[in-house]
Amino acid sequence: MTGKQKKMLARIAVSLFLFIALLIAGKIWEIPWGWGVALMALPYLLAGYDVLFDAFKKLFTGQMFDEKLLMTVASLGAFVLCLIDASAHSAHEGAAVMIFYQVGELFQSIAVGRSRSSVKKLLDMMPQTACVERPGGEETVDPLEVKVGEIFVVRPGERIPLDGEIVGGGSALDTSPLTGESLPREAAVGDSVLSGCIVLEGMLRVRASRPFEESTVSKIMELVENAGANKTSGERFISSFARVYTPLVTVAALLLALVPSLFVGFSSGDWTFVHTFRPYVHAGLMFLIVSCPCALVISVPLGFFAAIGAAGKRGILFKGSLFLEKLSKTKVVLFDKTGTLTSGQFKVDRVCAVNGGEDDLLRLAAAVERGSLHPLARAVCAAADGSVPDALDVREVPGMGAVGRVNGEEIFVGSHRLMETANAAPSDLASGAGSAVHVARRGAYLGCITFVDTFKPDSADAIDKLKAMGVRTVMLTGDRRSEGERAAAALGMDGVEAELLPQNKVEIAKRFMNEKQKDETVAFVGDGINDAPVLATVDVGAAMGALGSDAAVEAADVVLAGDRPSDLAVAVKISKKAMRLSRENIIFALTVKAAILVLLALMAFLPALSGLNAYAGEFAVFADVGVSVIAILNAMRAGR
Repeated sequence: MTGKQKKMLARIAVSLFLFIALLIAGKIWEIPWGWGVALMALPYLLAGYDVLFDAFKKLFTGQMFDEKLLMTVASLGAFVLCLIDASAHSAHEGAAVMIFYQVGELFQSIAVGRSRSSVKKLLDMMPQTACVERPGGEETVDPLEVKVGEIFVVRPGERIPLDGEIVGGGSALDTSPLTGESLPREAAVGDSVLSGCIVLEGMLRVRASRPFEESTVSKIMELVENAGANKTSGERFISSFARVYTPLVTVAALLLALVPSLFVGFSSGDWTFVHTFRPYVHAGLMFLIVSCPCALVISVPLGFFAAIGAAGKRGILFKGSLFLEKLSKTKVVLFDKTGTLTSGQFKVDRVCAVNGGEDDLLRLAAAVERGSLHPLARAVCAAADGSVPDALDVREVPGMGAVGRVNGEEIFVGSHRLMETANAAPSDLASGAGSAVHVARRGAYLGCITFVDTFKPDSADAIDKLKAMGVRTVMLTGDRRSEGERAAAALGMDGVEAELLPQNKVEIAKRFMNEKQKDETVAFVGDGINDAPVLATVDVGAAMGALGSDAAVEAADVVLAGDRPSDLAVAVKISKKAMRLSRENIIFALTVKAAILVLLALMAFLPALSGLNAYAGEFAVFADVGVSVIAILNAMRAGR
């Protein structure tokens, strides 16, 4: 609780104590009418002087129609009734309305503060300084002053201020501020690191690869700070509703106070305030309190804000609550395969030798591929058992593979086209394989090695959870159809589109967009580098682990920083929960307020219910403060 909230709580506590003490004193002693009103004004003014000040200030700014004006008119009106009519006992209602209104305001402030704190944790990752190596020694500067190519030092416990590449040292990194991943990640010389990560042990020397304003942490800051810019249809409805609703209920309350009074006065000829005006003026004041739109204006945006904060803790960054709403209506999710559902780390699946000797074939290929950085070459070297012979005169053939001399013989390792260079026609050993490396000796085809791209640990779980929520899942891949169908079947997906070029993925996405129903949305999840066109085409584009990609963050509506497919299922679940709670709050608030208004009207016009008039203030306070507190509590569930 902040200092301001503590002061407000103290004011409310003292005001409530005085209020209760005066009520008890009024039951024990006969307090004169004037003194009773004056004494009840003490807790009223102590609790609500700031509300009165703001309401009167807005009278001169053209923004008068808000809940503070309604509270001021209603509560002051209760005191005016007592001053006009000595038999009226509504001063305590005016004080109660103000005190409990402030209770609701305090509760709202605490709820918003807690919701903001989850988002603020994302903002707290912004580094304040960077320690740069310069000719005169280490210099502590603002991260904005660090130039690309400069080397900065990060010590244990400090945040990495800019994106860069490690040129010295090694450490375990806490990446949870960015990705939500709790396990530390090891980083060594040559590895790329992202700003916002925390160095846990050892000192790192990092060369800045991009300026601070383009760094990962700056992108996150921009996403978080602008999250409120794109509002849902529900939030837009509430904003428009409040602007029209508040003036209308003010006029309605005035009509309720005057029209029945004039009718009674003309019909009875009795124009005394007590008999003709007071009941309806009192009803009009209670109408103002009940009609206050606090519950809607506060709880609906608060629910979305809490949901965005909860998602942020998992490394799920929304560009606005509008995309929460859209994601909640998702019926189809299109998944890119490589780098999204798979890890992009290949492993050897099969070794097929023409004349047997698979282990020898693997070692022969590893000898030629030993110096290559290609993912398939690394997989071959990792799978080779035993001693690998030396290869001489190794040269890479761009786009085809590599050639080297092993045991005096020229060995070709690579694609179909490289085999043509070796005059060695590949057999059908690799038919149906998604990726394959062929091995040949000049004029003789020796065999092939096939690979599989391993699925991420949670890919199958992501698909299962989405299907459980009624979402259809389709894989988009550039692999051969047989490989795509095998991968989709392994994950239990509903469909697959294979052998696609990047432009084909856009065409597929447009087809699904045209086939959807009006109230449905289509989402796409890609690795964020070459999938930017598709991310921008669908209703909701989610970039997977793309904090380092400018194109992805620009094109995507949601960033899954943790690089986990299952986070999309979490995002859908959070969005559905936020929308459900929003609808619950709107229906609950309007229903309760309408019921209380009908009850107050019946109490004013039906003699059988006139005995309840003594509790009109209590009903009104519940309809305002009680409903607001319940709606806020319900909205905060979106943050769990």
